[in-house]
Amino acid sequence: MKALVSDTDKILLDEPAEHVLRITLNRPEKRNAIDNEMRGGLMNVLQQADREERIRVSILRGAGKCFSSGYDLGSDLASGQPYFSSDGDGSWSRHVVQGWTSLWDLAKPVIAQVHGYAMAGGSEMATACDLVYVAEDAKIGYPVVRMVSPPDMQFHPWLVGMRNSMELLLTGDSVDGREAARMGFANRAYPVEQLEARVLAIALRVAKIPSDLQQLNKRSVHRAMEVMGARAAMRAGSELQALAVHQPSVRALLQNLQANMKKAFDAS
Repeated sequence: MKALVSDTDKILLDEPAEHVLRITLNRPEKRNAIDNEMRGGLMNVLQQADREERIRVSILRGAGKCFSSGYDLGSDLASGQPYFSSDGDGSWSRHVVQGWTSLWDLAKPVIAQVHGYAMAGGSEMATACDLVYVAEDAKIGYPVVRMVSPPDMQFHPWLVGMRNSMELLLTGDSVDGREAARMGFANRAYPVEQLEARVLAIALRVAKIPSDLQQLNKRSVHRAMEVMGARAAMRAGSELQALAVHQPSVRALLQNLQANMKKAFDAS
């Protein structure tokens, strides 16, 4: 039996049941902030799982107190990216949309198991999965819209509808797991102490279906979403996201941030 291998200690692997791979984001000290090494490691193991006959479904979860706090803004996200995407305005947004939607193209389902919080890029990672189950007290949101830009991956209208999307993006407020499930962000919410067992039970139900058939079941939904414009809209959204840095309020914020950083550097 061929063992699946992670090329980074930021991604841990185990197989808790037959046909089930469990992937754990392993930066608990950083609240599982997503840097390029973690993203590359995640893509690598999911692609391995897609080629491994004994694996039929993967579970994605976070170590420690949360699923993920979002992208690691303290790292250099422009360097060492795990796959190529074109440069220019909106390059980061295009890059992450390209990566996360590649999970749609995998043959085998991926389940997000969300506890604690899934903020900004962490929420994007969860929505890229085929099924999403959350703790009732989870916290999910995109507070960046209050200061810097629309989301990098603008999945909101497709999952939670127009009115809920408007409220989330116009306020930057977060929702708990129960509300996330009611809106359609997640399939179901469970008490946090039940989440792991419930998700594993669902994974085992998914794994009962042979992968050659399951890939068609999965694609039937994703292709329908694409026909309705989901992927095209998220790609178009990257251009809107790029416009944000040219707005006066955002330019002023970034200039003040740079000035404060320079003062701190000069004083050190």
